[in-house]
Amino acid sequence: MTDTTPAAPLTTAEDNQWASFAHLGGILWFIPALVIWLVFKDRGAFTNQEAKEALNFQITMSIGYVAVWILSSIILFATFFVVNLSFLGTLLWIAAVVFSILGFLKAKDGISYRYPFAIRFIK
Repeated sequence: MTDTTPAAPLTTAEDNQWASFAHLGGILWFIPALVIWLVFKDRGAFTNQEAKEALNFQITMSIGYVAVWILSSIILFATFFVVNLSFLGTLLWIAAVVFSILGFLKAKDGISYRYPFAIRFIK
């Protein structure tokens, strides 16, 4: 038999901690935010909100990475010479790191953080 007892709600400190980790996990990609959101979305309102925000931002950044790769490929094949657009990917990565750290710093203090640009896939 399995235990179907719901997990206990997060304390305010735990809620802030997991919410901040969801933002900081963006440095690694969208997987940490996704896991935190799936595990803690029903246990803490702040974690639910912030993990969704971090996840939406990381999905948006992933789309940006794919767009840069496609653009680089098109330019390569259309012009028959290598145009190095890796700096665009690097700029996206730097933006992801900086905004993830800013989100972490706000969320650890219990302040909601909204990324300056993100497509809200998960509402």
